[in-house]
Amino acid sequence: MHPGPAIAALWLIWLVSWALASFWADPVKKRAGFKAEARYRALWLAGTILLFVPAHGYVGRLRLWTPTLAEAWICVALIALGLAFAWWARLHLGRLWSGTVTAKADHRVVDTGPYGLVRHPIYTGLLLSILATMAAKGTVWGIAGAALLLVGIVVKARLEESFLRGELGSAYDDYARRVPMLVPFAPA
Repeated sequence: MHPGPAIAALWLIWLVSWALASFWADPVKKRAGFKAEARYRALWLAGTILLFVPAHGYVGRLRLWTPTLAEAWICVALIALGLAFAWWARLHLGRLWSGTVTAKADHRVVDTGPYGLVRHPIYTGLLLSILATMAAKGTVWGIAGAALLLVGIVVKARLEESFLRGELGSAYDDYARRVPMLVPFAPA
């Protein structure tokens, strides 16, 4: 079996299951709003399109490297690991999860499980999966897409942090001083 269909299947399963799980969340008390979210959403859309441009048939300057079969399967494993980490974080967050920048009725700082390793473990898992997808593709488009997604994730994480500081005050500040943003074991 070629790793390409496995990569596509992993992302498709994640996307469908993530969308279905969106119904399992508490009602929103306050939202940052579409205008505040427009910048990261545009980056995510452009990055996703570029990352998932099919890689077959590229030669020359558009394909920068071709991973060996073993390297491609390592990428598949890293994609699965990243998506599993994101799911662990989402399940641990429970009904406080939201696809947009929001506060729920009983919002609080969650600092256990994956949230004890990084403040944004869903993004950490997705970044691992995105970078592994880029490495498996080896194309200019994959690099451009991964770069846009990385910037979009950082933009959204910073928007969330600003929003949560406004909602949760010093409790979030204390958490941010103890736990790194996206990279486990990095200085906070």
